[in-house]
Amino acid sequence: MMKRELGIICALALSSAGHCLAAVTQITPAPELPTSMPWNLKELSQPPAFRWLDDQSPIRSLAYSGYEYKGRATEVFAYYATPGSISGDASKDKNLPAVVLIHGGGGTAFAEWVLLWAERGYAAIAMDLGAKRLDPPNVDPATGKLTGGRNIKRHPMENGGPAQGHEQKFNSIGGPKNDHWPYHAVANAIRAHSLIRSFQEVDETRTAVTGISWGGYTTCLVASLDNRFKAAVPVYGCGFLHEGESVQKKAIDALGPELRQKWVKHYDPSSYLPACRVPMFFVNGNKDIHYPLDSYARSIAAVKADSTIRIKPSMGHSHPAGWRPAEIGLFIDSHCKGAPSLPKLNAPKTQNNRIIVRYKSAIPLKQASLHYTHDDGLQSKRAWKNRPATIANEEIDAGAIPEKSTIWLITATDERGALVSSQPQFQTNN
Repeated sequence: MMKRELGIICALALSSAGHCLAAVTQITPAPELPTSMPWNLKELSQPPAFRWLDDQSPIRSLAYSGYEYKGRATEVFAYYATPGSISGDASKDKNLPAVVLIHGGGGTAFAEWVLLWAERGYAAIAMDLGAKRLDPPNVDPATGKLTGGRNIKRHPMENGGPAQGHEQKFNSIGGPKNDHWPYHAVANAIRAHSLIRSFQEVDETRTAVTGISWGGYTTCLVASLDNRFKAAVPVYGCGFLHEGESVQKKAIDALGPELRQKWVKHYDPSSYLPACRVPMFFVNGNKDIHYPLDSYARSIAAVKADSTIRIKPSMGHSHPAGWRPAEIGLFIDSHCKGAPSLPKLNAPKTQNNRIIVRYKSAIPLKQASLHYTHDDGLQSKRAWKNRPATIANEEIDAGAIPEKSTIWLITATDERGALVSSQPQFQTNN
């Protein structure tokens, strides 16, 4: 019997018999996870029941079971593709690494994103977390590229869960957890992971997750809860949304003291990131209004797992800008394919008033820079400057700390063009 079929039988058997013949790797909760968290990780470890909506196209469509919502069962729409499905050569689909793709606010299961990862040699699944389904995407058989752009028409999912609006993300916290969008979003992302791990063509020991904006937020939660992943890449998203300059803070504060505390406890990544054991790659710019630099730095510092950082000055905020960086593929390849790792910068040190950063890099570095701002006020509005740094003997020397700088960081680029950065450093000028 194929592994894929076993996964379906396993999911169905669990509800009736309470056990399954198929081997399922359980999520092992880290000791740091809150005991009051709303999710049942043992349950989410099981592959959900699913059905194909289209199992013939290069980018396929399916629906899998989600949590109950408003007293009824739900399904989640997803696109799925593999190197074999997009090429028409099924022999390519053996022992594949796999990736779970989590969209951001206003987003959906992007066919272009799934295709990008299938072309990289991965089985890829992208689900819609806003109770929508999509038409089958058109792929040109001659070029293998999508036709008609990424704006494939969305339809209401007949038995979908909560929408991804403000009301569902924040104000629903006063009701039962099955009304909460974050509860469903995290559960449905982990269910997608359990499902793709059950597919015959997937090597369940080599899986990763990446998400953009609200998907990056969700990735922080998912990677902290589900330690079966080998790598995680939150793009933009982070925790500490109830503090600092995040545009989400206003909505969280408006809940009132009691519900605000409940939302933070259950759904802010700051409550879960200390439990994360999955290697993380944090990707952001220095002017993001949704996930500002100080919240980002605090989120990075909260993670005890190995972390790599890419803060690129003036990085835009969008889905395409979030899945475009080549470093995301390189990072996941290093953990799922044994490829060379990204450079790793240690925490900056100050020696004789000079900024010194030790580093390790499988590929030689070709360039390094110091980026800094003298400005105060909103981080998203500050003007930044940069100057070159020197590289020698696995050490970056960025010279003296610029006088009256308020925030600064180091970036380094290896010979592949892969950019990484240090933690941002904050200073108070008296």
